[in-house]
Amino acid sequence: MAENSLFAVLMRSRWWISFAICAAVVLISLAVFPKDISPFAALGAFPFFIVGCMAFYKQLRAPSPARLEQIRQVVAEQSWADFSAQLQAAWQAEGYEVQRLNQPGADLLLTRNGQTSVVSARRWKAAVHGVEPLRELQAARAKLQADQAVYAALQPLGENAAGWAAQNQILLLDATAIATLIAKGGKNR
Repeated sequence: MAENSLFAVLMRSRWWISFAICAAVVLISLAVFPKDISPFAALGAFPFFIVGCMAFYKQLRAPSPARLEQIRQVVAEQSWADFSAQLQAAWQAEGYEVQRLNQPGADLLLTRNGQTSVVSARRWKAAVHGVEPLRELQAARAKLQADQAVYAALQPLGENAAGWAAQNQILLLDATAIATLIAKGGKNR
């Protein structure tokens, strides 16, 4: 699904918005079309109903914003040993095999279903993230022949670094994504 398609945007929005659109389509169909056609026109609302159900299920399972903020604060105060242990446990809970690495630009190697991802997370608390750590991660990705590269950072990357990461297809885990991952892993302190 395209990132900015209507249904992708609705999946990221609150669940009730899809149901409201569904109801509006049904009401308009019943009001505008003749009685013998209106039930069939109302079926056009069905995709919105399905997206609403999917968004509801996804949001029901997601941690609350207050819980995410609490996890972000805990993560910002942790040592590298504690943080990396939490990341490892969270990814293992997601079904990844996690291997710790000791090389420049790469801290963890994730493997699942034949796909590998190299992760750089050691600079997660840095106030400023430049292009150099991303270059090191890209070099580690090439050296390890990994399919993906992931960079974890609590603070947003600068414009140059974010642009370079997008250009080189490096996945960025921001504070919300890190907190969500750890919350799903269920091992937060």
